[in-house]
Amino acid sequence: PPSFPFGGMENPRLTFATPTIIAGDKSLVVLVAHELAHSWSGNLVTNATWRDFWLNEAFTVYLERRILEEVFGRARVDMEATLDRATLADELARLGAPDQILHVDLNGRDPDDGMTQVPYLKGELLLRLLEDTVGRARFDTFLRAYFDHFAFRSITTGDFVAYLEDQLLSEVETGVVDALQLDRWLEEPGLPANAPLAESDALTRVAGQAARWGDGEVTARALDTAAWTTQEWLHFLTSVPDTLSADQMRELDDVFGFTQAGNSEVAHLWLLTAIRNHYAPAYPRLESYLIEIGRRKLIKPLYDELVKTADGRARAQAIYERARPGYHPISVSSIDEVLGR
Repeated sequence: PPSFPFGGMENPRLTFATPTIIAGDKSLVVLVAHELAHSWSGNLVTNATWRDFWLNEAFTVYLERRILEEVFGRARVDMEATLDRATLADELARLGAPDQILHVDLNGRDPDDGMTQVPYLKGELLLRLLEDTVGRARFDTFLRAYFDHFAFRSITTGDFVAYLEDQLLSEVETGVVDALQLDRWLEEPGLPANAPLAESDALTRVAGQAARWGDGEVTARALDTAAWTTQEWLHFLTSVPDTLSADQMRELDDVFGFTQAGNSEVAHLWLLTAIRNHYAPAYPRLESYLIEIGRRKLIKPLYDELVKTADGRARAQAIYERARPGYHPISVSSIDEVLGR
């Protein structure tokens, strides 16, 4: 249902998925790949405690990327990885040091506190580092053995590390193993310096066009966007200046129709931009978006942005009065906290 607070949930043989992934162009099928991958990482091999939640999600994001590579090619994966690296950087800047740790300590806390981007994206970077270190063929052999060995079991981070050291790292030179800094990845905050860094030529070109438009060198209509994917549009919206004039907002909207975008992810970023720049023509869409969608990832940042100003807070409270009855309790709890209810 629209009120579903997550992107998806990997119930065995009955995956739940948010309707916000239906974009009409298959551009958001990454979530489908993610939930399918959970059949192995999460359902076949499961985390034993909430501290080990990263074992579910890191492996799943890694497998999701492998699926995307087979279906769409490496360039698409590089775009996804580049966007996610920026997402992770923003998340790490927001979180306190204890919550930046992969093997996070949740003793006495709500397990939901650990469901940040860290177990997903920092964890995936660790697995990608392992692949880069030993090579894909050897890492694939390890992965198959890992899922066979722990099939239908719930395991801890300690179980994973012991198996990794015995079945993979024991075959690698000591100096190479030391350079991995495995303990730092698992038990320390932040992102180690050896984290893999994806590069996307396509997104670099998008950022260049955004800069030229922001500097007034070209009009929006002159931008070369005909072949852009959703990922390129998302990067464009995060690459334009944070502060835009009313004329600039109107120009983008007139040319690209962002306010009425059918893609929920593109609409989300545009509405964030509209809130920051007090773009009133987008307010009716903002209201309908927040009422019709309950996915926490998409609605909470909009409320977070609204409450930064007095007018925005009043608008958020008015919308929330109408939207709250249709939200899932998980989303209600998060938005109640934002609005101080």
